[in-house]
Amino acid sequence: MIKHSAFVVEPWVLRETGLHLDVLAQCESVFALSNGHIGWRGNLEEGEPHGLPGCYLNGVHELHPLPYAEAGYGDPGSGQTAINVTDGKLIRLMVDDEQFDVLSGQLRCHERVLDLRGGLLHRTCEWTSPAGKTVRVRSTRLVSFTHRAVAAIAYEVEPLNDEVRLVVQSELVANEPLPRPSGDPRVAAALESPLQPEEHYAEGMRLRLVHRTVASNLRVAAAADHVVQGPEPTRTSAESWDDVGRLTVTTVLKAGETLRLEKLVSYGWSSTRSLPALRDQVDAALVDARAAGWQGLVDQQRGFLDGFWRHADVEVEGDAEVQQAVRFALFHVLQAAVRAEHRALPAKGLTGSGYDGHAFWDTEIFVLPMLIFTYPRCVGEALRWRHETLPAARARARQIRLRGAAFPWRTINGSECSGYWPAGTAAFHINADIADAVVRYVSVTGDEEFEREAGLELLVETARLWRSLGHHDREGGFHIDGVTGPDEYSALMNDNIYTNLMAQANLRAAAEAAGRHTEQAVALGVDDDEIAAWRDAATATSMPYNSELGVHEQSRGFTSQEVWDFAGTRPDEYPLMLHYPYLHLYRRQVVKQADLVLAMYLHSGAFDEEHKARNFAYYEPLTVRDSSLSACVQGLMAAEVGQLRLAYEYLQEAALMDLYDLEHNTGDGLHIASLAGSWIALVAGFGGMRYRRGVLHFSPGLPEQLTRLAFCVQVQQRCVRVEITDLRASYTLVDGEPIQIRHYGEPITIARGTVETRPVRPPTTSVPEASQPAGRRPGRLHHRSPEGRPAPALR
Repeated sequence: MIKHSAFVVEPWVLRETGLHLDVLAQCESVFALSNGHIGWRGNLEEGEPHGLPGCYLNGVHELHPLPYAEAGYGDPGSGQTAINVTDGKLIRLMVDDEQFDVLSGQLRCHERVLDLRGGLLHRTCEWTSPAGKTVRVRSTRLVSFTHRAVAAIAYEVEPLNDEVRLVVQSELVANEPLPRPSGDPRVAAALESPLQPEEHYAEGMRLRLVHRTVASNLRVAAAADHVVQGPEPTRTSAESWDDVGRLTVTTVLKAGETLRLEKLVSYGWSSTRSLPALRDQVDAALVDARAAGWQGLVDQQRGFLDGFWRHADVEVEGDAEVQQAVRFALFHVLQAAVRAEHRALPAKGLTGSGYDGHAFWDTEIFVLPMLIFTYPRCVGEALRWRHETLPAARARARQIRLRGAAFPWRTINGSECSGYWPAGTAAFHINADIADAVVRYVSVTGDEEFEREAGLELLVETARLWRSLGHHDREGGFHIDGVTGPDEYSALMNDNIYTNLMAQANLRAAAEAAGRHTEQAVALGVDDDEIAAWRDAATATSMPYNSELGVHEQSRGFTSQEVWDFAGTRPDEYPLMLHYPYLHLYRRQVVKQADLVLAMYLHSGAFDEEHKARNFAYYEPLTVRDSSLSACVQGLMAAEVGQLRLAYEYLQEAALMDLYDLEHNTGDGLHIASLAGSWIALVAGFGGMRYRRGVLHFSPGLPEQLTRLAFCVQVQQRCVRVEITDLRASYTLVDGEPIQIRHYGEPITIARGTVETRPVRPPTTSVPEASQPAGRRPGRLHHRSPEGRPAPALR
């Protein structure tokens, strides 16, 4: 997308010049605004044309049956789909009885600008009606970071060549018609008219609609207030129906005069609150927003982001596209989480309906690790949502005859809604992924209150799951069989190393946390025998290894399977899951996404340097990256083993995943985990950052394409700034008390007001650069299909 002639590369904005219908849906995703509670896609204010209309409230969904050809025990009974809630973005314009429509008349110019520092989306266009009247339309919108329930638009119309009669209709619209879903199973199922009306209201400048979903029984309210400024006489009227609330503004403008409409919109939803209570909630949010005023909301948004960028910005010199892309990534990941507050973080955030709005393991392994070091306050909230879903996870574990808690592979409300066992429930690693995020969050932030109130219980219940799922063999070794790791092309495998290492860490963390919080552990029924069992299982965890090849096996027996016929696979047959039966995939050595390689990153201490290099060289030619989650992991590991050029190409792919629309599905929402992955590829890859036993470690090294990398990380109530060139690395303490870090293992103490500079070691590897499957070379320069378009992949 960003390579489209409509886009230019700028460090702090994403600018589209002209309106290009061929990338309309993609633009709606990249220009989406959200705060983790409300999501507005970047649809045009007039509503049409559109790729995919979208207004979302985090957690609002509808239930629907999951069809099975043959039902099996333990199969989830219903699916969950995020729904398009009441659209508050709509503002329609009539110019002398002609509808403002970019497809009619003449669109003389059109520009949209996403301001990453201000958190605003600006639009400017000039349009001449079929009757020859020319107007300039300007709009600015925001979804507030400081007022959780509020979004707002400022809309201005100015005639340029003659007097005009204007009619502006500001609307709330429920049950908007949606495009029919494609045949791609990842795209959300469209639900027709999911909102049943309960109340509508219009008086003065106020509008309000209240609806309820049928099966999930959620009540949703949306309200709007307006400020109108225009020459006399400017008149307004309000009216409402079941699914529409409308404020109509009429006026006559001379050339050079302006009509300005400020629209404040508030949202709320609940599964328990009454209609009057929810009505009062959205009305109160409007009063609060009205008191702040439009400019107050804008100023608060900028102030919030100034603080965020001070502690989170990443500076890249040598590649202007990557610089723009990583700031775009940071902004959108922040948007996905900042005010989610005890809700899931969907894989697409609130930028589109892809994956039905579900949350997966992506959150804990990719998104939260970035946020822990850049905006940690929202990480505890995300993990508290997992804690609040423990009752459903315990019930699921009981249903499948296990102890502890079995968290869902994909969900909105905390219940499992994956209808495919081998790549759903069998991916038990989601439970250890959650535990890993708990451990990392507590270690980096020191949030002991969270550990006592929520973290301990999450660790205990997931440890119980592993102890009941695994077993000891006759020699005492601990094995976990019949599971699916991150590589979904190898299902129901025994001793998947990623799963085993994550479970091992989970068991040890639970034992340690129970020792720190004995009173709370006893209340959870933990005793010395259970802790001993956890420790025994962790100590005896199996690590499959092929001594003949000198590499670790992704799962036991994996390296003895037939290797996939990569040479015989056409470029248009990727992603493989859409062109081959799973049985064909499961029996062969082909890796959908980084699995063992991800384990080497997250559990670096389990592998020595020689085996990291050998493992990477073995699995790289088998990994097809039919997932947006893979490039960043392969990139950071390429950097660790000294293959910096390859690491740079993977960085490009991760960073530009959505801006280039590499998977051809950006139109249904952004890939939030891949966006977070671009930060990981830079900071953990070229910055060489690892966090071990409470200490920051750095082993920096830049590829020749980059001349400078600088970033900040927050740890233990401190903010550390790192600046890297090809020759040296500098460390500065921005905030907090002195802290000890390590540079290539050398301990360094940094304090405020001082800069510690050390040399950067040149790459020492003499190993040939790893190869990839035919046609699957990473990076924007190589990632092309025969038609010249980026080759597709899956999540």
